[in-house]
Amino acid sequence: MKIRKIYGCAIILCLSTLVGCMNFYENRVESDYSYNGNFKRYKTFNFMGYKKTDSDSSNHMEIVENAIRARMQLQGYRFSENKPDLLVSHKIFYDDLLFKGYNQTEIDVWLASGKVVEEEIDEETGEQKKEYDPVRYNLTKGTLLVVLIDRKHNRAIWQGYASGLLGNKDFNNEGYLKRSVRSIFDKYKVFTEGYLMTNGQQPARTE
Repeated sequence: MKIRKIYGCAIILCLSTLVGCMNFYENRVESDYSYNGNFKRYKTFNFMGYKKTDSDSSNHMEIVENAIRARMQLQGYRFSENKPDLLVSHKIFYDDLLFKGYNQTEIDVWLASGKVVEEEIDEETGEQKKEYDPVRYNLTKGTLLVVLIDRKHNRAIWQGYASGLLGNKDFNNEGYLKRSVRSIFDKYKVFTEGYLMTNGQQPARTE
């Protein structure tokens, strides 16, 4: 993930302007993450406000937010209004979207490896150096993007996205939107420390 300090709702604007140059459209569910994320320390979350557009349906956004809340809690995170560890931002892009992602090891495999990757910033461009392997997607209409932000350090540490939602006849169906959220969070294979052991649960899967 391209990691830089992001302030307020500007995160959505930054992520929506990432561009690529592929010559075909893809329906995808993908994610990428920051090597600087303190994933084992995060325990609480809350939602960021978002600027509503004419295309947004308040019903869609409410369904998505409730589904995210349920999934975060299922993975051991507690909702908190008092200095949460993570802020959650979500957005549906209704048009085709040019997007940059990154080829990475699955997040749970990387965390289990204990490998430490130091991020280096090019002083001239402000870009990350070779630690990240960028890949470019041309996503189809209706991309749901979810971003997790480290509130204390004010930086994005994980993003997941599902594209092609508008191409499905069930887009306005509550169950379909919930499944889309679950498919995204199936990529976020991180539970709060000790949660699975305490609750005797297995990692959740999309139905």
